[in-house]
Amino acid sequence: MIKFLELKKINAPYETAFQEKLNAVLANGWYVLGNEVAGFEADFANYCGRSYCVGVGNGLDAMVLIFKGYIQLGKLQKGDEVIVPANTYIASILAILQADLVPVLVEPKIETYNINPDLIAEKITSKTKAILAVHLYGQLAEMDQINEIAQQNNLLVIEDAAQTHGAISNQKSVIKNQQSSVAYSFYPGKNLGALGDGGAVVTNDSDLAKTIQSLRNYGSQTKYQNEYIGVNSRLDELQAAFLNVKLPNLDAENNKRKAIAKRYLSKIKNDKIILPFWDLSDNHVFHLFVIRTQNRDELQQYLLKNGIETMIHYPIPPHQQKAFPDWNHLSFPITEKIHKEVLSLPISPVLTMEEVNFIVAILNQY
Repeated sequence: MIKFLELKKINAPYETAFQEKLNAVLANGWYVLGNEVAGFEADFANYCGRSYCVGVGNGLDAMVLIFKGYIQLGKLQKGDEVIVPANTYIASILAILQADLVPVLVEPKIETYNINPDLIAEKITSKTKAILAVHLYGQLAEMDQINEIAQQNNLLVIEDAAQTHGAISNQKSVIKNQQSSVAYSFYPGKNLGALGDGGAVVTNDSDLAKTIQSLRNYGSQTKYQNEYIGVNSRLDELQAAFLNVKLPNLDAENNKRKAIAKRYLSKIKNDKIILPFWDLSDNHVFHLFVIRTQNRDELQQYLLKNGIETMIHYPIPPHQQKAFPDWNHLSFPITEKIHKEVLSLPISPVLTMEEVNFIVAILNQY
């Protein structure tokens, strides 16, 4: 059986270094917001080409704390509208709602699965104050156009890069846009994954970074002195240590993903299967390799019978979830089509080309 994702294999080369880091943390005796978190924050900020990185508990909290940080700084107010793609993972929507803001859903481009910039302007109202750009499946959204729209309308730009560690555009890191703040997830299955949950905010905004540093720690910079109504959402000291072990290999592992993607794209020849769009630039790190087909469930079972495990990201769009009954009557045809047809093939740094060739052969026989 070719598993969809084998985390044990991905992490196996790091086991000795992980053990050394565990021993160092145990010997140090500092378990929360210590040197390992500070070290990873500095290294990840540098990797991303940004001035500040603030480690938090998970990717959802990273987005929530960006929004809440902007509220504390007076750049957002509760009830403001935030434009967000209609086909995103539910966390993007939850972050907006948990900050007492209002999500405004916009259809994606069916070729890239990212928000369609041409449809943003028509959704902007006097209440619109921000755009949450989601880089879905590992491919960057069209940030030049999104940033231009934001500048013309005086909107904040927040980026959900939970699936896009290491992607670059026009030779610049996804987060070198000076005006945006970016949320990352280090959930174990991500391109840069921890051995548990973790997240980070990366920004050039010193005021925002300082505010989020307080918000993540009960609203406090100094012990027992609380500036804000904060939360407890701190990147774990051990997870930070493990992430810093893996960070130097992130680009090499992304290159392995892209090599697999190139093989899939060049060798899969089946009229029933729609392959993902990629211009072969570094704007895609293939967190997921997502195909589409009209008979998705049938194809998934066919692959499983042939020893290939796949996943669906994601079967139910946000506006059709029971959690949002006020949206259930809405119609987003492109979003709904995507969610009915997508199927994610195995792709990871430990997937062999022999396995890739087998998957291609089975797909071509479908």
